[in-house]
Amino acid sequence: MQAFLALEDGKIFKGRSFGSTGERTGEVVFNTSMTGYQEIVTDPSYKGQIVVMTYPLMGNYGVNKDDAESRRPFLEGFVVKEYSKIASNWKKEKLLGEYLAENNILGMEGIDTRELTLHIREKGAMKAVLSTQDHDEASLVKKAKSSRGLVGIDLVKEVSIPKKYNYAHNKDAEYKVAVLDCGVKYNILRELVRNNCQVVVLPAQATYEEILGSGADGLMLSNGPGDPAAVAYVVKTVNKLIGKIPIFGICLGHQMLGLALGGSTYKLKFGHHGANHPVKDLRTGRVSITSQNHGFCVDIDSLSKKDIELTHVNLNDGTLEGFCHKKLPVFSVQFHPEASPGPHDAEYLFAEFSKLMRKSKKRKH
Repeated sequence: MQAFLALEDGKIFKGRSFGSTGERTGEVVFNTSMTGYQEIVTDPSYKGQIVVMTYPLMGNYGVNKDDAESRRPFLEGFVVKEYSKIASNWKKEKLLGEYLAENNILGMEGIDTRELTLHIREKGAMKAVLSTQDHDEASLVKKAKSSRGLVGIDLVKEVSIPKKYNYAHNKDAEYKVAVLDCGVKYNILRELVRNNCQVVVLPAQATYEEILGSGADGLMLSNGPGDPAAVAYVVKTVNKLIGKIPIFGICLGHQMLGLALGGSTYKLKFGHHGANHPVKDLRTGRVSITSQNHGFCVDIDSLSKKDIELTHVNLNDGTLEGFCHKKLPVFSVQFHPEASPGPHDAEYLFAEFSKLMRKSKKRKH
C-alpha cells in the first residue's frame, strides 16, 4: 500500500507501508544505529516521534520477546529505506512488520532516507504526518503543521505505569532502588539488578512521601519522552528529594534533575539519536562511545558552578552530557549507560550509583 510522509515545511516523501495502516502525526527524527531496531521501536522515549533509520536495511533478524525494552512500542511511525521480509536468527519469533501491525504502528519503506536525514540535519527536526489514507499533499502538510509537536507537551503520563511493581525481586540485594518510571527502558532495571539492587518501579506521579516510604536506598530518574519542562510535577518532587536520598538520572531524568537544581533546558536542532555518540568524562579524560536518544538538553551555562560539577561533555557539539552535585549524592547523565542498543562503555556509572548508596547507608548508621 502506498504511504506518504509529509513534513511541515512542505517536503513530501512517497513510499510503501508495512506494519499497520492509517495515519499518525509526530516529530520526525533520524537514528544512526546500524542494528537494534527492536530496542529502538520499544523505547518509550520515542513517544510522539516518527523514527527514520539511516542504515538502509531493517528487519533482517526479526523480533523476539527478550529484546523488547518496554511493554509495547510507543513511537508514532518507523521509516526505513528497505524493510526485509525475510528474517533469519535463532531467537526470531516473528517479523518486524508483523510486530508493528500487532501494535498498530505504521511502518514505511522505499524512500531515500539519506535525503530525508540530510534535510532534517539542515532544517532541524520538524512535525510530520505519516499516512496510508490521505494522498492529498496539501492536506497532509496542513495536518503536519497543525499537529501538537513536542514542546510544552507532557508525554510522560502517556507512557508511565499506572501503579508500582517490584522488578525481579532479589532477596540478597544490598540496596533497594526506587525507579521513577517516566518511560523506563528494561535494561536500566536489569543493570540495577546486576549491580546488587532490589528494584521497585513507581509511576511518574509518585509523591515525595511514596518514594521515601518505599524504603529505597536510592532513586533512579528514568529516561522518557518529550519536553522536560512540561513534567513540572516530577521536577517539583525531585527538588524536595535532593539531599534526602542518593539520586541517579538518565536522559529525561538528567534533564528533570537539571531543572530541579535551578537549571534550564532547550530544544536541540535535530537531537541526538543513535549508538555512536562520543562523550568525554571530564574527571578522567576517558571517552565513551554512547547510546543516545533525546531532543532536549540542559543548558550548560544555567547550572550553578558553585554547587554543580560538570562531569561529561558531548565531543560532537559540546553540549552537556553529565553533572554531579559537589556536596550531595546526586548525579546524572544525558546518554544511556545501559545501552540496548549500543556500546557498553558507560556501564561503570551503575557501579558509581552503588558506591553513592553504600556511602549514604554508612552515614545513616
